[in-house]
Amino acid sequence: MAKRLIPCLNRVLVEKIVPPSKTTGGILLPEKSSKLNSGKVVAVGPGTRDDSGKTIPVAVKEGDTVLLPEYGGMEVKLGEKEYHLFRDEDILGTLHD
Repeated sequence: MAKRLIPCLNRVLVEKIVPPSKTTGGILLPEKSSKLNSGKVVAVGPGTRDDSGKTIPVAVKEGDTVLLPEYGGMEVKLGEKEYHLFRDEDILGTLHD
């Protein structure tokens, strides 16, 4: 049975991007060489509500590549895959090519 997690409120479900440990030529890379804590947004919640009851939408959308804080978020395991759940305000920014 496949599971799908839809975050509540202003939560964002992220799959962390693991940098390659070796180049195409077979050279092993040191662990700290390209450590950019980033991930791909898998799902977003509808947003939070302000005092008047209006919905404040989440700043990112599914498919965005985001910069994540070094610590924080909640680890979630669905099947064999590992994801992290962050609040919208915890995400540091989006990454673009």
